[in-house]
Amino acid sequence: MYVGTLSFDLLLGDVRSLKEKRSIVRPIVAELQRKYAVSVAEVGDQDLHRRAEIGLAVVSGDTGHLTDVLNRCERLVAARPEVELLSVRRRLHGDED
Repeated sequence: MYVGTLSFDLLLGDVRSLKEKRSIVRPIVAELQRKYAVSVAEVGDQDLHRRAEIGLAVVSGDTGHLTDVLNRCERLVAARPEVELLSVRRRLHGDED
């Protein structure tokens, strides 16, 4: 069994309230869940208007499939025009960990 995680650090556009922030972050989280069946949530920077941290986890029996899903998720977030992807942290955990 292999577990892969991604942590996205995002800079949001012209956002002036936490309500506006939610209107940007929630669709990204929902699309990742719907398209790729991953566990995903906003995990940091909840009190900041223009920053968001989204965490994502995938479990698979095959490292090739795991890497493919993580790559697709990263491309989806990077392609969103309303956010700027500042950094991505990727971790892979195997049975030996």
